[in-house]
Parts: sequence; structure tokens; C-alpha cells
Amino acid sequence: MPVLRRRLPSSQRSRLDLRPGDQVLVAITLTDGAELVATRRALHVLAGDEVARSPWSDVERGSLDPESRVLSVAWVWGTTSRLTFPDDRSAYAFTQTFKERVQQSVVHARSVPLPGGRTASVAVRRDEEGELFVQVTGATDADLQDASVARAVDAAEREVREAVGLPG
Repeated sequence: MPVLRRRLPSSQRSRLDLRPGDQVLVAITLTDGAELVATRRALHVLAGDEVARSPWSDVERGSLDPESRVLSVAWVWGTTSRLTFPDDRSAYAFTQTFKERVQQSVVHARSVPLPGGRTASVAVRRDEEGELFVQVTGATDADLQDASVARAVDAAEREVREAVGLPG
């Protein structure tokens, strides 16, 4: 039975790009043999010789399908990764940490209605060092050159910056 771990063997730990102040929170071996590791600052996937490291602010959202045990990770650049857990217990335990880390990176967010019934999200997020920045996601087909789209996004950005005390 797969075990959710808080410590990694040194051979796996040495492959992680752990920055100062970072630490492993939880790790699990997925059904495809890849190692999924949540640290304070990033999500790591070790698959064969490949190591992918993504700061939590790169994750737009995630959702777990309880029947298939697949965690769908939506990235801020518009793609989705699907990660399959070996059992229900590890899926729920890992995704709890996943959810906490993603939520920790979001300081304030606002949904923005756009022309054509689309929406975007404008959020103030924390990067790995705790610095605040504004991120616009969603409606990847929205034309930011369109004046009405640009006005809506700009107004939302001013609002979220003001809400957290960031300069305009």
C-alpha cells in the first residue's frame, strides 16, 4: 500500500531544487511511478530523469476526481496536468496539502466579466519569496488590445492592488 511520506530518501531529495527556507511537506509515488512532492514553495514531479518544479503561484487551481483518484492541475498558462494517485487515502491527504499551498499563494482575487460572456480572474498572489504580484488568468482567447477588455482588466487590477495596499 502506498504511503504518504514527509521525508524523502536522500537520492530523491537531492534531485529537488529546494531553495533556502523550503522544506518537504508531503510526497507520494503516483500510479505511473512518478514521485509527486509538495514543498512549502513549490510542487515537484520527479519522473524518470526529468524533474519539474513549479512554484505554487503557477497553479491556477486543482480538482480531484474521487472515482478515478486523478488530480487535475490547471496551470496559469492554460494547460492542465493529470496526476493519478494509487489509492483514495493518499489522494485526499496529498490534495489537502496541495489546496492549502495554492490558497496560501492567493492574497486577493476578483472575477472580471468580459465581452462575449467570458471571464478572467485578476489576483494578487505571493511568489516564492513572499513578494506580491498581480496575475491575470482565464479567457485565454480574450483580446487585450480590445479597448473594452483592456478597461475591464485594468479596472480590476487597480481594485485588487488597492485592496492589498500595492501601488497602482
